[in-house]
Amino acid sequence: MPGYYYKSLPKAHKAVYDTLRQGFDALSPAIRIERLENETLTDIYTRLKLDEPLLWFVVGFTYRFYPQASHVELIPEYLFDKQKIREHRQAIDSRMARLVRPLQGKSQQEKLVAIHDFILENVRYDKLQKSYSHEIIGPLTQGVGVCEGMAKTVKVLCDALGLECIVALSHHNPDRGVKYRHAWNTVKVEGKWYHLDATFDNSLQRGVKRYDYFCLDDKRLFRDHERLVLPLPPCTDGDGFYYRRISLTKMEQVDSRIKQALRKKEGHLVFHWRGGGLNRTILAEILDIARTQAAAKGKAVACAVNATQGVIQLDFTEAAAEELTVQQPDENREDVPEMAEN
Repeated sequence: MPGYYYKSLPKAHKAVYDTLRQGFDALSPAIRIERLENETLTDIYTRLKLDEPLLWFVVGFTYRFYPQASHVELIPEYLFDKQKIREHRQAIDSRMARLVRPLQGKSQQEKLVAIHDFILENVRYDKLQKSYSHEIIGPLTQGVGVCEGMAKTVKVLCDALGLECIVALSHHNPDRGVKYRHAWNTVKVEGKWYHLDATFDNSLQRGVKRYDYFCLDDKRLFRDHERLVLPLPPCTDGDGFYYRRISLTKMEQVDSRIKQALRKKEGHLVFHWRGGGLNRTILAEILDIARTQAAAKGKAVACAVNATQGVIQLDFTEAAAEELTVQQPDENREDVPEMAEN
């Protein structure tokens, strides 16, 4: 099945895309293609790499040509030698088969939750940004990855399970402290497109899996994501938001949920607040309620808040901890916005 980004290319560029894909897959040392402007060739290569995460072993290219020639010889840059690539391919295929097998027959939603949770449970963010962390080999065999590697891993698992999935790519924005491009996924579930950012959710974990960026619409996602490098299908359904079922508007609801969590001896409570702007005044009121209820059970409480998405996590602990943490999930952002006072 043709990749999403392939479909929007003109016919001549599709031919180059196909030739590159076949050459990369065969581990060719050189690939003869039509001569194109460097910007155009880079665009085709980028689309191919986003569409085909199984080409993880290709990490760049150079090319050479005669001044009057109509074709160029593209020289792929491979991550390892041929034998090593074949060995890693087998290891990746085996790992994927073990992950996919138990999910056959599950609903689309169940499959997507399992893929999301695999990233959260098994992959840590690679701050050193090793070359393999940008590809599926990092998350699947090394347990590390950056946003690109995690998004490609989500896609390759979705592909294996029959879920339509795209690797989304946004621009960097130095003016807002966003130093690099960011990658996540757009996934089709029960006929509707949603955004899924497993990297952001991975960065928010504090003893419990988070779903702040699971099945978001465009409006919610682009509160803290930059503009797209390549266009995506519109994501217009706001009902897929994971915390929609625990979206609170009144302090009485907060009080009830906290009591319930403490009664069940749950160590955490995560919920969405939609009872007005989430500022320090509202958070202070929520914390006061949580302190009172936790103290009655001999517990202390800490609070972590993703203010942009309106998600609050309360942690009930035996010992005192830092009471309020403002979370910023973007791993390449230099500035962390302050909470509004009111």
